[in-house]
Amino acid sequence: MRKICVVTATRAEYGLLKCLLEDIQDDSDLELQIISTGTHLSPEFGLTNQQILDDGFLVNKKVEILLSSDTPIGVSKSMGLAQISFAEAFDELKPDIVVVLGDRYELIPIVSSANIARIPVAHLSGGELTEGAIDELVRHAITKLSQLHFTAMEEYTQRVIQMGEQPVNVFTVGEVGLDNLHRMNLMSRDEFEASINCKLKEKNILFTYHPETTQSVKDIERDFVEILKGLNQLENTLIIFTKANADAGGRLINKMIDDYVAEHNDSSVAFMSLGQVRYLSALQYVDAVVGNSSSGIVEAPSFKLATINIGSRQKGRVRAESVLDIEVDAELLVASLNNIHTMEFKAILSQVVNPYGQGNSSYKVVEVLKQIDLDTLKIKRFYDVEF
Repeated sequence: MRKICVVTATRAEYGLLKCLLEDIQDDSDLELQIISTGTHLSPEFGLTNQQILDDGFLVNKKVEILLSSDTPIGVSKSMGLAQISFAEAFDELKPDIVVVLGDRYELIPIVSSANIARIPVAHLSGGELTEGAIDELVRHAITKLSQLHFTAMEEYTQRVIQMGEQPVNVFTVGEVGLDNLHRMNLMSRDEFEASINCKLKEKNILFTYHPETTQSVKDIERDFVEILKGLNQLENTLIIFTKANADAGGRLINKMIDDYVAEHNDSSVAFMSLGQVRYLSALQYVDAVVGNSSSGIVEAPSFKLATINIGSRQKGRVRAESVLDIEVDAELLVASLNNIHTMEFKAILSQVVNPYGQGNSSYKVVEVLKQIDLDTLKIKRFYDVEF
Protein backbone atom coordinates (compact mmCIF):
# COMPACT_ATOMS: atom_id res chain seq x y z
CA MET A 1 0.00 0.00 0.00
CA ARG A 2 1.19 3.50 -0.87
CA LYS A 3 1.70 5.55 2.31
CA ILE A 4 0.33 9.09 1.97
CA CYS A 5 1.48 11.40 4.78
CA VAL A 6 -0.66 14.53 5.20
CA VAL A 7 0.68 17.33 7.41
CA THR A 8 -1.72 19.77 9.08
CA ALA A 9 -0.76 22.68 11.33
CA THR A 10 -3.86 24.88 11.72
CA ARG A 11 -7.62 24.61 12.17
CA ALA A 12 -8.33 26.32 8.85
CA GLU A 13 -5.97 24.10 6.87
CA TYR A 14 -7.39 20.95 8.48
CA GLY A 15 -10.90 22.02 7.55
CA LEU A 16 -9.87 22.28 3.90
CA LEU A 17 -8.12 18.90 4.00
CA LYS A 18 -10.86 16.94 5.79
CA CYS A 19 -12.57 15.46 2.73
CA LEU A 20 -9.24 14.54 1.18
CA LEU A 21 -8.26 12.76 4.40
CA GLU A 22 -11.53 10.82 4.28
CA ASP A 23 -10.99 9.77 0.68
CA ILE A 24 -7.42 8.62 1.30
CA GLN A 25 -8.50 6.72 4.40
CA ASP A 26 -11.34 5.00 2.53
CA ASP A 27 -9.18 3.89 -0.40
CA SER A 28 -7.98 0.30 -0.06
CA ASP A 29 -4.87 1.02 -2.14
CA LEU A 30 -3.64 3.80 0.15
CA GLU A 31 -2.49 4.08 3.75
CA LEU A 32 -3.19 7.44 5.39
CA GLN A 33 -0.65 8.92 7.77
CA ILE A 34 -1.42 12.19 9.59
CA ILE A 35 1.10 14.43 11.28
CA SER A 36 -0.47 17.08 13.51
CA THR A 37 1.63 20.10 14.43
CA GLY A 38 1.59 23.86 14.99
CA THR A 39 -1.49 25.41 16.59
CA HIS A 40 -3.31 22.05 16.67
CA LEU A 41 -1.25 21.20 19.76
CA SER A 42 -1.53 24.56 21.52
CA PRO A 43 -4.07 25.20 24.32
CA GLU A 44 -3.81 28.90 23.50
CA PHE A 45 -5.17 28.22 20.00
CA GLY A 46 -7.87 25.77 21.00
CA LEU A 47 -6.07 22.38 21.00
CA THR A 48 -7.71 21.59 17.67
CA ASN A 49 -5.87 18.27 17.40
CA GLN A 50 -8.87 16.92 19.31
CA GLN A 51 -11.12 17.84 16.39
CA ILE A 52 -9.05 15.58 14.13
CA LEU A 53 -9.51 12.70 16.57
CA ASP A 54 -13.23 13.42 17.02
CA ASP A 55 -13.65 13.18 13.24
CA GLY A 56 -12.43 9.58 13.39
CA PHE A 57 -8.86 9.95 12.18
CA LEU A 58 -5.73 8.44 13.66
CA VAL A 59 -2.96 10.97 14.26
CA ASN A 60 0.21 9.01 13.60
CA LYS A 61 2.54 11.67 14.95
CA LYS A 62 2.20 14.86 16.98
CA VAL A 63 5.09 17.25 16.40
CA GLU A 64 5.45 20.17 18.81
CA ILE A 65 7.02 23.19 17.11
CA LEU A 66 5.09 26.23 18.37
CA LEU A 67 6.84 28.56 20.79
CA SER A 68 4.95 30.94 23.05
CA SER A 69 5.98 33.90 20.93
CA ASP A 70 4.66 35.44 17.76
CA THR A 71 7.64 37.76 17.24
CA PRO A 72 9.72 37.35 14.06
CA ILE A 73 12.44 35.75 16.19
CA GLY A 74 9.96 33.35 17.76
CA VAL A 75 8.56 32.37 14.37
CA SER A 76 12.04 31.73 12.95
CA LYS A 77 12.98 29.60 15.97
CA SER A 78 9.77 27.64 15.51
CA MET A 79 10.75 26.97 11.90
CA GLY A 80 14.14 25.72 13.03
CA LEU A 81 12.51 23.35 15.50
CA ALA A 82 10.23 22.09 12.72
CA GLN A 83 13.21 21.26 10.50
CA ILE A 84 14.73 19.06 13.19
CA SER A 85 11.48 17.46 14.37
CA PHE A 86 10.09 16.59 10.94
CA ALA A 87 13.36 15.00 9.86
CA GLU A 88 12.84 12.58 12.75
CA ALA A 89 9.11 12.14 12.05
CA PHE A 90 9.65 11.27 8.38
CA ASP A 91 12.44 8.85 9.29
CA GLU A 92 10.04 7.07 11.65
CA LEU A 93 6.95 6.98 9.40
CA LYS A 94 8.76 6.48 6.06
CA PRO A 95 5.94 7.82 3.86
CA ASP A 96 5.96 7.38 0.09
CA ILE A 97 4.77 10.94 -0.47
CA VAL A 98 4.05 13.96 1.75
CA VAL A 99 0.99 16.15 1.13
CA VAL A 100 0.81 19.79 2.26
CA LEU A 101 -1.67 22.58 1.59
CA GLY A 102 -1.23 26.30 1.24
CA ASP A 103 1.33 28.80 2.35
CA ARG A 104 1.99 28.69 6.09
CA TYR A 105 5.56 29.53 7.12
CA GLU A 106 6.07 26.25 9.00
CA LEU A 107 5.67 24.32 5.73
CA ILE A 108 9.08 25.54 4.48
CA PRO A 109 11.14 23.45 6.95
CA ILE A 110 8.64 20.58 6.67
CA VAL A 111 8.96 20.20 2.91
CA SER A 112 12.70 20.85 3.14
CA SER A 113 13.02 17.88 5.49
CA ALA A 114 11.03 15.73 3.06
CA ASN A 115 13.27 16.77 0.16
CA ILE A 116 16.44 15.90 2.05
CA ALA A 117 14.92 12.50 2.92
CA ARG A 118 14.16 11.99 -0.81
CA ILE A 119 10.41 11.87 -0.19
CA PRO A 120 8.32 13.53 -2.94
CA VAL A 121 6.03 16.40 -1.90
CA ALA A 122 2.55 17.08 -3.27
CA HIS A 123 1.45 20.70 -2.83
CA LEU A 124 -2.18 21.86 -2.89
CA SER A 125 -3.23 25.45 -3.67
CA GLY A 126 -0.06 26.62 -5.38
CA GLY A 127 0.09 29.39 -7.98
CA GLU A 128 -2.13 31.78 -6.00
CA LEU A 129 -1.27 35.33 -4.97
CA THR A 130 -1.59 37.02 -1.57
CA GLU A 131 0.50 40.14 -1.88
CA GLY A 132 -0.27 41.45 1.62
CA ALA A 133 1.32 38.56 3.48
CA ILE A 134 4.67 36.84 3.77
CA ASP A 135 2.69 33.78 2.66
CA GLU A 136 3.21 35.12 -0.88
CA LEU A 137 6.91 34.28 -0.62
CA VAL A 138 6.33 31.03 1.25
CA ARG A 139 3.79 29.63 -1.23
CA HIS A 140 6.05 29.97 -4.25
CA ALA A 141 9.02 28.59 -2.30
CA ILE A 142 6.92 25.52 -1.42
CA THR A 143 6.07 25.14 -5.10
CA LYS A 144 9.77 24.90 -5.94
CA LEU A 145 10.30 22.41 -3.11
CA SER A 146 7.41 20.21 -4.34
CA GLN A 147 7.29 17.71 -7.18
CA LEU A 148 3.53 17.31 -7.61
CA HIS A 149 0.99 20.14 -7.76
CA PHE A 150 -2.78 20.43 -7.38
CA THR A 151 -4.19 23.87 -8.19
CA ALA A 152 -7.61 25.45 -7.82
CA MET A 153 -7.99 26.81 -11.36
CA GLU A 154 -6.30 26.97 -14.74
CA GLU A 155 -4.85 30.44 -14.12
CA TYR A 156 -2.97 29.10 -11.11
CA THR A 157 -1.84 26.02 -13.04
CA GLN A 158 -0.23 28.23 -15.68
CA ARG A 159 1.54 30.24 -13.01
CA VAL A 160 3.02 27.07 -11.46
CA ILE A 161 4.22 25.94 -14.90
CA GLN A 162 5.67 29.42 -15.46
CA MET A 163 7.80 28.79 -12.35
CA GLY A 164 9.47 25.89 -14.11
CA GLU A 165 7.31 22.98 -12.96
CA GLN A 166 6.68 20.14 -15.39
CA PRO A 167 3.15 20.43 -16.91
CA VAL A 168 2.58 16.66 -16.56
CA ASN A 169 2.92 17.06 -12.78
CA VAL A 170 0.49 19.98 -12.41
CA PHE A 171 -3.23 19.14 -12.06
CA THR A 172 -6.14 21.58 -12.01
CA VAL A 173 -8.60 20.07 -9.51
CA GLY A 174 -10.49 23.00 -7.95
CA GLU A 175 -10.41 23.95 -4.27
CA VAL A 176 -10.47 20.80 -2.10
CA GLY A 177 -12.10 22.65 0.80
CA LEU A 178 -15.31 23.11 -1.19
CA ASP A 179 -15.97 19.37 -1.00
CA ASN A 180 -17.12 20.01 2.57
CA LEU A 181 -20.17 21.88 1.29
CA HIS A 182 -21.53 18.71 -0.30
CA ARG A 183 -20.64 16.22 2.44
CA MET A 184 -21.30 17.95 5.74
CA ASN A 185 -24.66 18.06 7.48
CA LEU A 186 -24.84 21.73 8.44
CA MET A 187 -26.66 23.00 11.52
CA SER A 188 -30.14 24.45 11.61
CA ARG A 189 -30.45 28.02 12.84
CA ASP A 190 -31.57 26.85 16.30
CA GLU A 191 -28.71 24.34 16.50
CA PHE A 192 -26.19 26.97 15.49
CA GLU A 193 -27.48 29.50 18.03
CA ALA A 194 -27.30 26.87 20.76
CA SER A 195 -23.75 25.97 19.75
CA ILE A 196 -22.52 29.56 20.14
CA ASN A 197 -24.75 30.18 23.19
CA CYS A 198 -26.12 33.32 21.59
CA LYS A 199 -29.17 34.39 19.56
CA LEU A 200 -28.64 35.83 16.12
CA LYS A 201 -29.78 39.40 15.59
CA GLU A 202 -31.47 41.33 12.78
CA LYS A 203 -28.03 41.58 11.12
CA ASN A 204 -25.06 39.25 11.65
CA ILE A 205 -21.47 39.16 10.46
CA LEU A 206 -18.72 36.54 10.71
CA PHE A 207 -15.40 38.28 11.34
CA THR A 208 -11.89 36.87 10.95
CA TYR A 209 -8.82 39.08 10.66
CA HIS A 210 -5.25 37.80 10.48
CA PRO A 211 -2.11 39.96 10.71
CA GLU A 212 -0.77 41.38 7.47
CA THR A 213 2.65 39.88 7.93
CA THR A 214 4.34 42.43 5.68
CA GLN A 215 3.56 45.02 8.38
CA SER A 216 5.15 45.81 11.72
CA VAL A 217 3.25 44.84 14.88
CA LYS A 218 2.72 48.56 15.54
CA ASP A 219 0.99 48.98 12.17
CA ILE A 220 -1.10 45.85 12.75
CA GLU A 221 -2.34 47.33 16.03
CA ARG A 222 -3.12 50.69 14.37
CA ASP A 223 -5.14 49.01 11.63
CA PHE A 224 -7.12 46.82 14.01
CA VAL A 225 -8.02 49.81 16.19
CA GLU A 226 -9.48 51.43 13.04
CA ILE A 227 -11.43 48.29 12.17
CA LEU A 228 -12.91 48.02 15.68
CA LYS A 229 -13.87 51.68 15.41
CA GLY A 230 -15.99 50.78 12.39
CA LEU A 231 -17.54 47.70 13.99
CA ASN A 232 -18.48 49.80 17.01
CA GLN A 233 -20.78 51.92 14.81
CA LEU A 234 -22.99 48.98 13.80
CA GLU A 235 -26.53 48.73 15.12
CA ASN A 236 -28.72 45.64 15.60
CA THR A 237 -25.74 43.52 14.53
CA LEU A 238 -24.15 40.44 16.10
CA ILE A 239 -20.42 40.14 15.41
CA ILE A 240 -19.13 36.56 15.56
CA PHE A 241 -15.34 36.77 15.91
CA THR A 242 -13.04 33.87 15.09
CA LYS A 243 -9.59 34.70 16.33
CA ALA A 244 -6.35 35.26 14.46
CA ASN A 245 -3.70 32.65 13.73
CA ALA A 246 -0.19 32.34 15.17
CA ASP A 247 1.48 34.78 12.77
CA ALA A 248 3.48 37.68 14.18
CA GLY A 249 0.88 40.02 15.72
CA GLY A 250 -1.81 37.35 16.08
CA ARG A 251 -1.78 37.34 19.86
CA LEU A 252 -2.15 41.12 19.92
CA ILE A 253 -5.25 40.96 17.70
CA ASN A 254 -6.74 38.22 19.87
CA LYS A 255 -6.29 40.28 23.04
CA MET A 256 -7.96 43.25 21.36
CA ILE A 257 -10.86 41.00 20.34
CA ASP A 258 -11.22 39.74 23.92
CA ASP A 259 -11.22 43.30 25.25
CA TYR A 260 -13.83 44.36 22.68
CA VAL A 261 -16.15 41.43 23.45
CA ALA A 262 -15.83 42.09 27.19
CA GLU A 263 -17.10 45.63 26.60
CA HIS A 264 -19.75 44.65 24.01
CA ASN A 265 -20.99 41.26 25.19
CA ASP A 266 -24.53 42.07 24.07
CA SER A 267 -23.48 42.36 20.43
CA SER A 268 -20.39 40.18 19.99
CA VAL A 269 -19.00 36.73 20.74
CA ALA A 270 -15.53 35.33 20.13
CA PHE A 271 -14.14 31.86 19.47
CA MET A 272 -10.61 30.58 19.05
CA SER A 273 -12.06 28.13 16.53
CA LEU A 274 -15.61 27.42 15.42
CA GLY A 275 -14.62 24.16 13.77
CA GLN A 276 -15.56 23.37 10.19
CA VAL A 277 -19.21 22.38 10.76
CA ARG A 278 -20.05 25.45 12.85
CA TYR A 279 -18.10 27.75 10.56
CA LEU A 280 -19.82 26.57 7.39
CA SER A 281 -23.16 26.53 9.19
CA ALA A 282 -22.60 30.17 10.15
CA LEU A 283 -22.26 31.07 6.46
CA GLN A 284 -25.92 30.11 6.03
CA TYR A 285 -27.14 32.71 8.53
CA VAL A 286 -24.80 35.70 8.46
CA ASP A 287 -25.06 38.69 6.11
CA ALA A 288 -21.35 38.89 5.35
CA VAL A 289 -17.90 37.49 5.99
CA VAL A 290 -15.72 40.40 7.11
CA GLY A 291 -11.95 40.64 7.58
CA ASN A 292 -9.15 39.18 5.50
CA SER A 293 -9.49 35.41 5.72
CA SER A 294 -9.24 33.33 2.54
CA SER A 295 -12.58 31.76 3.45
CA GLY A 296 -14.27 34.98 2.37
CA ILE A 297 -12.68 34.55 -1.05
CA VAL A 298 -12.99 30.77 -1.46
CA GLU A 299 -15.99 29.45 0.48
CA ALA A 300 -18.37 32.40 0.95
CA PRO A 301 -19.26 32.74 -2.77
CA SER A 302 -20.70 29.20 -2.74
CA PHE A 303 -23.31 30.50 -0.28
CA LYS A 304 -23.99 33.57 -2.47
CA LEU A 305 -22.80 35.52 0.54
CA ALA A 306 -21.17 38.96 0.63
CA THR A 307 -17.52 39.29 1.63
CA ILE A 308 -15.94 42.53 2.81
CA ASN A 309 -12.22 41.97 2.36
CA ILE A 310 -10.13 44.46 4.35
CA GLY A 311 -6.59 45.46 3.39
CA SER A 312 -4.09 43.73 1.14
CA ARG A 313 -3.56 40.29 2.70
CA GLN A 314 -5.61 38.59 -0.04
CA LYS A 315 -4.52 40.94 -2.83
CA GLY A 316 -3.95 39.00 -6.07
CA ARG A 317 -6.39 36.14 -5.49
CA VAL A 318 -9.11 35.58 -8.08
CA ARG A 319 -12.40 36.64 -6.54
CA ALA A 320 -16.11 36.45 -7.25
CA GLU A 321 -18.31 39.55 -7.66
CA SER A 322 -19.59 38.96 -4.13
CA VAL A 323 -16.27 40.21 -2.72
CA LEU A 324 -15.93 43.91 -1.87
CA ASP A 325 -12.34 45.07 -1.35
CA ILE A 326 -11.75 48.03 0.96
CA GLU A 327 -8.81 49.74 2.63
CA VAL A 328 -8.48 49.78 6.42
CA ASP A 329 -10.93 52.59 7.18
CA ALA A 330 -13.79 52.64 9.68
CA GLU A 331 -16.14 54.68 7.50
CA LEU A 332 -15.49 52.54 4.42
CA LEU A 333 -16.27 49.45 6.48
CA VAL A 334 -19.60 50.87 7.66
CA ALA A 335 -20.49 52.03 4.14
CA SER A 336 -19.71 48.58 2.71
CA LEU A 337 -21.85 46.85 5.32
CA ASN A 338 -24.72 49.15 4.37
CA ASN A 339 -24.12 48.51 0.66
CA ILE A 340 -24.57 44.74 0.89
CA HIS A 341 -28.20 45.23 1.93
CA THR A 342 -29.14 47.23 -1.18
CA MET A 343 -31.31 45.69 -3.90
CA GLU A 344 -28.52 46.24 -6.44
CA PHE A 345 -25.97 44.22 -4.48
CA LYS A 346 -28.48 41.49 -3.63
CA ALA A 347 -29.09 41.12 -7.37
CA ILE A 348 -25.35 40.60 -7.87
CA LEU A 349 -25.26 37.99 -5.11
CA SER A 350 -28.09 36.01 -6.70
CA GLN A 351 -25.97 35.48 -9.84
CA VAL A 352 -22.62 34.75 -8.19
CA VAL A 353 -20.62 31.73 -9.39
CA ASN A 354 -17.69 30.51 -7.30
CA PRO A 355 -14.54 30.57 -9.48
CA TYR A 356 -12.88 27.96 -7.24
CA GLY A 357 -15.12 25.14 -8.43
CA GLN A 358 -18.07 23.17 -7.15
CA GLY A 359 -16.42 20.33 -5.25
CA ASN A 360 -15.31 16.74 -6.05
CA SER A 361 -11.69 17.89 -5.96
CA SER A 362 -10.54 15.38 -3.34
CA TYR A 363 -11.47 12.45 -5.57
CA LYS A 364 -9.33 13.89 -8.37
CA VAL A 365 -6.35 14.32 -6.04
CA VAL A 366 -6.63 10.75 -4.74
CA GLU A 367 -6.71 9.29 -8.26
CA VAL A 368 -3.45 11.07 -9.09
CA LEU A 369 -1.81 10.05 -5.79
CA LYS A 370 -2.67 6.42 -6.56
CA GLN A 371 -1.47 6.36 -10.15
CA ILE A 372 1.50 8.74 -10.36
CA ASP A 373 4.91 7.10 -10.79
CA LEU A 374 6.70 8.27 -7.65
CA ASP A 375 10.12 7.36 -8.99
CA THR A 376 9.77 9.94 -11.77
CA LEU A 377 9.13 12.62 -9.13
CA LYS A 378 12.45 12.04 -7.36
CA ILE A 379 14.41 13.71 -10.16
CA LYS A 380 13.26 17.29 -10.61
CA ARG A 381 13.81 19.00 -13.96
CA PHE A 382 13.15 22.64 -14.74
CA TYR A 383 10.56 23.26 -17.44
CA ASP A 384 11.38 26.19 -19.75
CA VAL A 385 8.33 28.08 -20.99
CA GLU A 386 8.62 29.15 -24.63
CA PHE A 387 8.03 32.87 -25.20
